[in-house]
Amino acid sequence: MKDERTAPADLDPGEARDLCEIFAVLADVTRVRIAYTILRAERSVGEIATRLQLSEPTVSQHLRRLKVLRVVRMRQAGRHRFYVLDDDHVETLLAVCLEHVRGG
Repeated sequence: MKDERTAPADLDPGEARDLCEIFAVLADVTRVRIAYTILRAERSVGEIATRLQLSEPTVSQHLRRLKVLRVVRMRQAGRHRFYVLDDDHVETLLAVCLEHVRGG
């Protein structure tokens, strides 16, 4: 049990809502698989679709939701869009959750 003096401050309702939105967007198998596909390398929609055996429109739809919540960011080069995780916080979140799932 944590000592109250070192426990984090209570969440305000807005922060709690924002956290729930992040967890909700990641509570989808396809979106989690997409996030892990771009964990270490920027990839195009086509590359992600091929790796996950999904259609490009399906991948694009999921990426849009992830982008709105700043889980991923996009770079456009001509007609191609490339995606990568937005920052180290997202990578850490995924790594910690995976470690928990694997029993670590």
